[in-house]
Amino acid sequence: MSDDTPTPAVRLRDVRLDRGGRTVLDGIDFEAPRGGIVAVLGPSGSGKSTLLAALTGELPPAAGTVEVLGQVVPTRQRELLELRKHVGVLLQGNGLLTDLTAAENVALPLRTHARLPKPVLDRLVAMKLGAVGLHAAANLYPRELSGGMARRVALARALALDPPLMIYDEPLTGLDPIAAGVIMRLIARLNASLGMTSIIVSHHVHETLPISDRAIVIANGGIVFSGTPAELERSEDPLIRQFLAGSPDGPIRFDGALGAEAA
Repeated sequence: MSDDTPTPAVRLRDVRLDRGGRTVLDGIDFEAPRGGIVAVLGPSGSGKSTLLAALTGELPPAAGTVEVLGQVVPTRQRELLELRKHVGVLLQGNGLLTDLTAAENVALPLRTHARLPKPVLDRLVAMKLGAVGLHAAANLYPRELSGGMARRVALARALALDPPLMIYDEPLTGLDPIAAGVIMRLIARLNASLGMTSIIVSHHVHETLPISDRAIVIANGGIVFSGTPAELERSEDPLIRQFLAGSPDGPIRFDGALGAEAA
């Protein structure tokens, strides 16, 4: 009897991740079902950015396996670059090139990876900017954009190659509440309309949970919760309650003074 269950977009099995000679995360097991939105939550220094680095192939696991889009994340550069064409990443700092217009920034991955006639390229760029509500900003430079607009241009660029998987690295950093609300609604709408899978790495719990299908919480070197947002909010675990309440006192260790990573 065949198993017709779709392969998860992301699957980690008993993964250990090391940085600088120390173990940051250990015993990591989780799956991101295709078509859903998964929130990866945790306090600063918990290892969220280290997990993201493993998903993109920047950091090979010290133990266990990391699978993305049905394959183990390769270590050979050429194979890794091929996989990355199918994974969009929205960076914390946007990563826009300051000497290029919004349209030129969005066109960059298309110019790099696809040989397209200029009229087709221009049409695709216009479509991507239109999808994030910024068609009129095509000729503006990053310095002329508000924080929310710059984040949306970066999102349009991340979507340029129509990736089936999107990873958002702290997408609300530096945004005011209104811009943050716009970005979260946009993420939810694009995920549904484009049939993508999205992983949102964030410490903005109350903004991220409403659009998520599943959530995991990272703390103290591992996953301390995995389930639905409703289950997370109902949890009576003291560690989860501390995290949701933002309390400095409790079972979650604060290692910022010891030089833990900043995300």
